[in-house]
Amino acid sequence: MITITRKEEVVFNQIRIFDVEYDSEIPMNALKNELCTGSFHEYDLVQVLNSLSNKKLIEFEDSIIKLISSDMQINTVNSKKDLEELELNMKEKESFELIKTLVNEKNLVSKYILEGNLLYGDLKLTNFRMYHIILSLENKGFLKHIHKSDGEYYLLVE
Repeated sequence: MITITRKEEVVFNQIRIFDVEYDSEIPMNALKNELCTGSFHEYDLVQVLNSLSNKKLIEFEDSIIKLISSDMQINTVNSKKDLEELELNMKEKESFELIKTLVNEKNLVSKYILEGNLLYGDLKLTNFRMYHIILSLENKGFLKHIHKSDGEYYLLVE
């Protein structure tokens, strides 16, 4: 599932319409003429197009836009803040699934193994995001920080 903002949805829907009209190569001027009126400026359009390109919904290069045909489900949120919160929740879920694979039979995982896997494993989280996710999982009661004589651990609470 791909999550986009309302502005991205407006632009993406217009690209879908123009895809039929322009036979797959849509000039940016056509989008600009259609959308850049009132409070929607060319700068916003370029930002949205770059964002849609990063999400692999379109190709945007040299003022030419190409729709990438995909059957992915698209979810729309109201703002970038909502998008960031949703992505964080998705990263929390992915992190929790990773933690489940790391714990031993007593549901313990070393603090350093956990942090290393979150930072350098498949998720490649930043330090800030990793600590934020760990703290969030602790606050929600899924993880508990434990000090033992041989080091620091996290207990997976199920």
